[in-house]
Amino acid sequence: MQRISDQLEQLMPHDLLGSVVETVGTTIAVGGFPAPVGSVVEIQRQSGKPLVGEVVGFRGELTLVFPLEHLNGVRQGSGVRLVRTVRSIPVGDSLLGRVVDAHGNCIDGLPQPAMTQRSPLDQDPPSATSRPRIHETFSTGVRAIDGMLTCGDGQRIGIFAGSGVGKSVTLGMMAKYASSDVNVIALIGERGREVNDFIERDLGHEGMARSVVIVATSDQPAIMRVQAAMAATSIAEYFRESGRRVLFMMDSVTRFAMAQREIGLAAGEPPTTKGYTPSVFAMLPKLVERTGRSAKGSITAFYTVLVEGDDTNEPVSDTVRGLLDGHVILSRAIAAKGHYPAIDILGSISRLMNDLVGAEFRNAAQVIRELMSIYRENEDLINIGAYRQGTNPQIDLAIRMRTEIDTFLRQAIEEKSSVAEAQQQLLQLVAKCGARPAPNAAALAKAKRQTQQAGA
Repeated sequence: MQRISDQLEQLMPHDLLGSVVETVGTTIAVGGFPAPVGSVVEIQRQSGKPLVGEVVGFRGELTLVFPLEHLNGVRQGSGVRLVRTVRSIPVGDSLLGRVVDAHGNCIDGLPQPAMTQRSPLDQDPPSATSRPRIHETFSTGVRAIDGMLTCGDGQRIGIFAGSGVGKSVTLGMMAKYASSDVNVIALIGERGREVNDFIERDLGHEGMARSVVIVATSDQPAIMRVQAAMAATSIAEYFRESGRRVLFMMDSVTRFAMAQREIGLAAGEPPTTKGYTPSVFAMLPKLVERTGRSAKGSITAFYTVLVEGDDTNEPVSDTVRGLLDGHVILSRAIAAKGHYPAIDILGSISRLMNDLVGAEFRNAAQVIRELMSIYRENEDLINIGAYRQGTNPQIDLAIRMRTEIDTFLRQAIEEKSSVAEAQQQLLQLVAKCGARPAPNAAALAKAKRQTQQAGA
């Protein structure tokens, strides 16, 4: 009972009133208002409904509030009222198939569902010692990932790419074909036009039926974009704690970082690395650590990272890559050849693959990686005709297998796959090498016999 009483005290605090002293950019400075950071407040306007904002910091005796809407109608002396000190959103199974905003309100034009449960936006991740080990594979439905970059149930992966390289299409394929019970998809800072494009074209009816889409478009205030990412994580945590296998996808963590940078600068933080404030690098690990496995369920997370000028070493990319359990790089050069999904296998890695698959599959993937690496190292010589066939058996094999490897790594949008199918095709692909003994002769000989029998 004491815990319930404490929660009610946080949700329904005693009246605290203040007034607007000044505005600086998009930040409102309030006097006589000692509300804690993270509190939700209402600001009276000259006309219309009150403006909702969040306390983000202090400057001297003034409390800094970042509004969730535009400042129209706010004047000096406008009254400010504390609403609550804990931010929370409604959660429940009724969210499946719906599109919601950062507050958990449905924005798809359908009636609002009745939900009695609420989940805080800010939650602590599961403790390090309570997290079970990841020992089961997770099928993404993308053959190149399942075969060459096998992921685990509860793993966290970054998808690094520039604009227009196929991130949304890849996420849509995962949402439709992945071996998850529930999909939670956060579209942070997207262009408004792209939201319906993603839902109708990439996600489709099949993917939407088991998904919750959380949207904060690029025109919304920075605080809304940050809260949308946190709300999406809270919704994913709700489904995980109910025992479900959750696929969580955020597009993109870069826009989340940019929104937090905007808030930090408005609150007076000094810009550090390439203009990003210290709070950005403090919030990124807090956000991604909330996903993963718990004692009840799992959240397998994919975070897209926009790389400026295709530079995967800029500050946000570098930080996120160090926090996650692997990364998938989408290459503009590969996409330019009409190869989709445009995954750069040699530049990508799954840190848990060796723990999840047997020796025969690890060795088979290594054979393909070696052949791809050999071809890439000698590609210029091959293309200009400077390489003479028969000079090097390994290069000869790489040239002969190139088309077969590309066919394995390509996948049409409507083509479904699984880990088992990808691994079987991988073994068959390595068996075709012929000129080079397979690392696990017994497994590959068996796959070769199966291929011959299927052809007969």
